[in-house]
This record gives sequence, structure tokens and C-alpha cells, in this order.
Amino acid sequence: MGDDKYVFLNRDLSWLSFNYRVLMEAADKTVPLYSRISFLSIFSSNLDEFFRVRMPAIFAFTSISARKTTLREEYPKELTHQVQATVFQHQEEFGRILTRQILPELKQNHIHLYYGDLVKDEHKETIREYFLSKVLSFLQPLILLKDNQANVFLENNSLYFIADIESATQPGKHQYALLNVPSAQLPRFMELPAVNGDDHIIFLDDVIKENLQEVFPGYIIHGAYSVKLTRDAEMDLQDEFAGDIAEKIEKQLLKRELGHSTRFLYDHAMPAGIKEFLRDYLELREEEMVDGGRYHNLKDLGSLPNPQRGKLTYGSWPSVPHPGFTTDRSVFSSITEKEKLLHLPYHSYNYILRFFNEAAIDPAVKEIYVTLYRVAANSHIVNALISAARNGKKVTVFVELKARFDEANNLQWSKKMKAAGIKIINSIPGLKVHAKVALVKRWENKQWQNYSFMATGNFNEATGRFYTDHVFFTSNPEFSLELEWLFGYLQSRKQPADYNKIPFQHLLVSQFNLIKRFNKLIDREIENAKKGLPAEIIIKLNNLQEKDMIARLYDASRAGVKVKLIVRSICCLAAGVEKQSENITVHRIVDRYLEHARVFVFHNNGRPEYYMGSADWMNRNLHSRIEVVFPVHDEQLSAEINKILQLQLSDNCKAVFFKDNLENQRIAAAGQPLLAAQQAIYDYVKGL
Repeated sequence: MGDDKYVFLNRDLSWLSFNYRVLMEAADKTVPLYSRISFLSIFSSNLDEFFRVRMPAIFAFTSISARKTTLREEYPKELTHQVQATVFQHQEEFGRILTRQILPELKQNHIHLYYGDLVKDEHKETIREYFLSKVLSFLQPLILLKDNQANVFLENNSLYFIADIESATQPGKHQYALLNVPSAQLPRFMELPAVNGDDHIIFLDDVIKENLQEVFPGYIIHGAYSVKLTRDAEMDLQDEFAGDIAEKIEKQLLKRELGHSTRFLYDHAMPAGIKEFLRDYLELREEEMVDGGRYHNLKDLGSLPNPQRGKLTYGSWPSVPHPGFTTDRSVFSSITEKEKLLHLPYHSYNYILRFFNEAAIDPAVKEIYVTLYRVAANSHIVNALISAARNGKKVTVFVELKARFDEANNLQWSKKMKAAGIKIINSIPGLKVHAKVALVKRWENKQWQNYSFMATGNFNEATGRFYTDHVFFTSNPEFSLELEWLFGYLQSRKQPADYNKIPFQHLLVSQFNLIKRFNKLIDREIENAKKGLPAEIIIKLNNLQEKDMIARLYDASRAGVKVKLIVRSICCLAAGVEKQSENITVHRIVDRYLEHARVFVFHNNGRPEYYMGSADWMNRNLHSRIEVVFPVHDEQLSAEINKILQLQLSDNCKAVFFKDNLENQRIAAAGQPLLAAQQAIYDYVKGL
């Protein structure tokens, strides 16, 4: 069967299926109440990003006449309708979960969130005082007139009311006014005094609604309806041309918030006449008009006050100390003794901070090299690099300025590091550097001893608390030599003349040998299966979309190779299809932590090979990024990776099978004990 006859799932519909899996956690009554509210917040935030990042492409590619059949296959004419229908169904389910489950359960726990119901008399004075003293100064009402139409601009994903007002002196003359909800300047929720033992919380939106007469004196107010506009976030950087990319990105960041609209969300109670007026006034397309609820930006539910503080949420899992690192010896001494592997966030993130902190002050450390894709807003790692430079060390940092939604933060840190004397390398034209690697060069006993850091996740201590990743430390000179070559390439920013002469023998690096090596590993499993030998592939990814690699997995399945996949989000592989993927299963895990690691295991007739790294199997990762995947040879560390994967494949609580019809099918326990992988992994790591 040729690749062109294989069945592939649509990437956007598969992503929406993942977001529905998030919504399933919000409806799961075994999840603590405030943790379920957090899943509602994540669902809403994800959907906002989808409309910013994916809907522009969907609108564009479904509306043009496609000359290439591959384009029409990925963006069929009906895709816009399919996406909008799916989103509508999910939002309806979101509303049912919130109003029929979450709000009643909050009340059962003596927490009352005002959600369109009448405000109690006991709270009106408190609300009015807060409005007059704190809220009113941020309000900017604007009557929508033809004369000011050109100057009316709705900021991306900001909250507004459209007020239907009538002049008291000119009865019958209705006008519409735009009124901002200043949720960027003030908390979205206000805690109110308890009444009869029940705590009360109110939306900022309703604080304003309760006092609209103060905003429009001399008018009769007939209604106020929530709206928000989502704008295209694609930066469309043409960074191949000469010039300072940092300056170009600064300009593009300003343009991003001025992007074309992709969704206009309005209160479902809004009268048809007002909707028609707004569509014409704001020059919106019909397909951009989306019926919503009374409240928008419900990603803010993540900040809903919890009057019971530590209750009604997941209990904390204290991070586990790694037995191979102690405070009475340096991290470099520990790494020299034996390679180390961290399993985040189960292990403490402090060892990563120590790696950079100790490098910054160690007199024997002479050079530090690191790639940065996303870093924390107040990054300990970047501050350590700045300290190292000020301590006279040679520090070289590649900063990826094109990391979506982190461009401004990365640009700010880039300027600070450069001012401290760090050599900054900024974005390579046409490529993003997504690799998670660092190299420390230490002068020991009159020779260089190098320490390599390679990981599946970001140098970001904030996300390190809830992203599951693996971090590998080694003093293996073969790895460090190849990392040196990689950093040399990043600094030269020149493609090698002959890819066949590249020195990577151990590391798998996209743009160089990564695809070729993965194909060889798959080929070996296929050959073993044809010989009647055991053959198995286990792969864990965030996203699986690149068709050539999916086709290779289909090839493996047809040859009899057992393929077990754990894919968190986008998955274009259709599992269980006759004569294509009968031997493939796709697991999807959603739990308290975000599954983020990329792991690859090839059975090799009983001598399995283990790889980990930064690369998902998407077009962008394999063809337009620098990614690093590294082997793990140590038997003990390989056994740890295998144990974690087996626990994830055995999960029958938080894992589902992702089916070829895009459904998330619960895994039946079938008489087996219940097993939630993240809890089991935490217990396993504690016992190491």
C-alpha cells in the first residue's frame, strides 16, 4: 500500500479531541473540585489559542482554490464547518459541566459564585464601594457612531460589554456603547462577605453591571451583553532577509495584537438587531460570529478564589530528592561518578538550578553554552548565566526569539544577558532552535572535562513544577564533542556543504541525521518482524503529525511490529484501521501534570535501545527546527525509563485510547487493579 492510500486524521480535529479530553477531567467527580475548575480554565485557554493560531490557517486554506491535492486533503472545504460544529458541542458541554456540576458543588461546600443570579442586598454596598473606588477609574465607555467607526478597536481577547442605551431626553433613540471590562488591571473575581456561613464571590463583570447607571448617567439602560474578539496570532516573520531579527520581532509583536479577527464571541442573550449592527460596524464575517455564554475568558477560572484555601484541590506531592546528588559534593563530581537522570516534576528541579549556579561560581568552569527556548519570567537559570559572565567566564547563549507567545520575554532576557557580557546568538534564518541542551567546560587536572545537559523539556523552573520531563546529565566525552559541534554550527549559522560528513554519531539532530536514524531504527524492527523475531516500538510524544513518519509506523504495523504510542495532543495517526494499523494503539494521558516528555524505544530483538529528546514528530519539528534526541545506554537509567513507560501504558484511570474516529475511549480495568500512572510514577521515583 502506498503512502497516498494510507488514512490520516485531521490535525485540527484531533487537537480539538485532545481539548475535549481536558474537559473530561473537569467532569470527573474523582478529581477535587478546584482541580476540576482548573481543567475548565485550561480548556478555555487552549480554545483561545486554537482560535488565535489555527483558525487563520483554516479560514485561509479552506477558502482558496487548492491546486495541490495535499492541501485540500489537510484542509477540506467542510473543515471550517466541522471545526465550528465541534467547538460548539464542546462549549455546550463546558456550560453543562459548569452550571450543573461545578456551581452546585461549590454551593454544597458553602461557596456561592454569582453566575447571573440576583445580588443579595447584603452585598450591594460592598460592591458599590469597590466599583466607585477601584473599578470606575479604568472604565472607558464609547458610544458607537459612524463618525468614530475607524477609531474603534477591540483588543485581542479583552472583555467588553455592548450596552443598549436610550437617552432619557430623546425617548425612542437607542444607541450602542462599547464598555471595557478591565480584567487586565483588576482581579476577575471579588470576594464578598460571608452570608449565613456561605462565602460569596462575584465576577468583575457583574460588579460593573450592578453599577452601569454610574457609567451612563442620563440614559436608560436596556441591556448589556458580553463580547470579546480573538485575533490572528501568526507572526508571519520573513526572517530570511538580512538585518537585526530582534528589531523585526519587536515590530511584529506590536502587529500581533492588531491581527485580523478570527472569532467574535457574543452573549447568546444578545438581540439579533444588535448582532447585525456589530457585524456591520466591526466589519466581521458571518463565520467569525460565535454564540457564547454570559461570561467570556473563562480561562480566568484558574484564579477563582478558594476560601477554603488548601482544601478542594489536589494534595501536594513534595518533590523527591535524587539519591545521586548530595549537598556535600558538587554536581559535577556526582555526574563524573555516574550519569544522572531526573524525572520531573517528581524529582526536585533544584538539581538543574544547582548545575547552573555551581557552574557560575566554580573557578574551574571556564565556558558555558546553552540553548534557551522558553524561560521563566524571573529565571534563576538566566540570572546564574549573568553571574557566570560577570565572574569572567565565557558564556554563549542561543536565544530563540521566535518561540510563540514568549517572544517578548525572550527578547527582554536577551538584552539583559548581552548587557552582562554574554555572547548572544539569535534566531537562525528559516529555523527555530527547540533543542534543550547545555554544555559546561571545566579545566580539571590540566585537561578539559566537559559536562553535558540534555532534556526533553524547557529551561523553565515555572513549568518545571507541572510538566513531566526527563533531564540527562553526563560527562561522556562523545556526547560533549557532538554538542560542541552543534554549538559551533549555531554560532556560524551556516549550513554544512555536505550533510553526509556531519560528525553526529550518537546524537540525533534534526536537519542532519534525525529522520534518517529513526527510519533505520524502524526498518530494523520491520526486518525482525519479517524474520519472526519479537519486534516492538514504543514512542511517547506531545504531537504526531508528520505524514512520512506516520506512514513508516503504518509500514511497521503491517509487517507485524507492535507499535505502542502515547500521544498527548495532536495525533494524525489512525490506530486500528484494517490492513494499515491493526498493531498500533494510541494512549492519551491527562492528569494533574502535563505530559511533555518525548521518548523512543526500539525493541532490537531483546536488546532495546532508548532515546529521549525535544523532538515531536511534526512537520515543524522535523523539517524547520533544530532538535536534539539522545540515547541512554546506562542499564539502570534505561530500566527507569522502561518502568515509567510501562506504568503509563498500564494506566486505566487517566489514560484513554485515542480512536480513529477521534474519540477518547475510556480504558476498562477488566478486573485489574486501578492504576493512575502519575501517582504510580511518583511512588516509583520515591523508591529509587
